[in-house]
Amino acid sequence: MGTPFSKLLELAGGLKEGRTLKAVIPGGSSTPLLSADTAMNMTMDYDSIANAGSMLGAGSVIIMDDTTCMVKTLTRLAHFYYDESCGQCTPCREGTGWLYRVLQRILDGNGKNEDLDLLVSVGEKISGNTICALGDAAATPVESFIRHFRHEFEYYIKHGRSIVESEHHLIEEEAIV
Repeated sequence: MGTPFSKLLELAGGLKEGRTLKAVIPGGSSTPLLSADTAMNMTMDYDSIANAGSMLGAGSVIIMDDTTCMVKTLTRLAHFYYDESCGQCTPCREGTGWLYRVLQRILDGNGKNEDLDLLVSVGEKISGNTICALGDAAATPVESFIRHFRHEFEYYIKHGRSIVESEHHLIEEEAIV
């Protein structure tokens, strides 16, 4: 508690050589994602993380480097919450299904730009309207991923593949030439 995030990252072994920090989820998958710059300038305590725009939550820090596809990562998180919903309350049962299916549609190359606003809207309809906290936990990452990395989702929708994969492919082509 109170350790600068940059020091925590260093103590944990840092990033693989040649990689750069892209984003951090400081309190587990149900807390808002933070950009690398924001995370590197915060300390790991309740107030600093709240001021940065997230929560300490369970304290299980998730680190993402420049090779992380944010669309695939969010889809995986959405699938987890969809699978974990007990189905008792409609906003969670239906909402988590919508979140997962729309994200999967994007991954399958059938996404539309309107899907991003739809995802945010569905998340808003889930938040605060469920019996337990699982619905809020499912909705929270959706908004923060799209807010911070909307361009990656738009790229995936337009090109049917990850911007990360495209950048990697370009680097490989340059190396061949």
